[in-house]
Amino acid sequence: MSGHSKWSTIKRKKGANDAKRGKLFTRLGREIMIAARNSTDPDANFALRLAVERARQANMPKDNIERAIKRGSGEDKEAAAFVEILYEAYAPHGIALLVEVTTDNRNRSLSELKHVLTRNGGSMAEVGSVSWQFIQKGYITVPAGQRSYDEIFMMAADAGAEDVLDDPETIEIFTPREDLQAVEEALRSTGLEIEEARLDWVPKTPIDLGSDEAHKVMNVIEQIEDLEDTQSVYSNLNMTAELVESFEVMAG
Repeated sequence: MSGHSKWSTIKRKKGANDAKRGKLFTRLGREIMIAARNSTDPDANFALRLAVERARQANMPKDNIERAIKRGSGEDKEAAAFVEILYEAYAPHGIALLVEVTTDNRNRSLSELKHVLTRNGGSMAEVGSVSWQFIQKGYITVPAGQRSYDEIFMMAADAGAEDVLDDPETIEIFTPREDLQAVEEALRSTGLEIEEARLDWVPKTPIDLGSDEAHKVMNVIEQIEDLEDTQSVYSNLNMTAELVESFEVMAG
């Protein structure tokens, strides 16, 4: 499994712990709220359908999901107004970061992010100075074993996928940003179980660091992910599966 996929898997497992579940539900609820602004019908709103599916996979209660949809649609007049922000930053050792935030308090979000970066040798970056190092792509994961890799590769490629990575546990599929829905729906129509489907910021040129330096960067990413308003963190660190495994061993 690539580091990208393995890191996501570890996050899902941690999110299943009671200590992390509340934070995970908050994050998923905000994702649903933002998506529901366009339409409350998951069949007509692809972003909402994906957000609701992620919430269900995390065992988020149905009432929570429905409440988030009402808040996003404006039906709940007392709901706070949330905005999406993409912050650009640098972790230690010059690693570029993109931090997706959903917040009802811009000042709080920026202050907390700056605090984590400053105490760990990182810094905020000027708008545009980091984002050019990434490209947004569709990202789909399919549990391995349902079909052969060659079959899934051909189905994904025919639907418009750019790259398909093989692994004994998870097959990763990357698509052009605008083709995520078409590829996801094409794969689902064949009966394949889709584990995850989302838009990701993928680094154009991943950077390799030594183990100690990489672990320091990953620790900073974890701290940012734990902030109240953080939705996702992307970096150009070459996060190999071996690196992720060694980091988890060290973190206990």
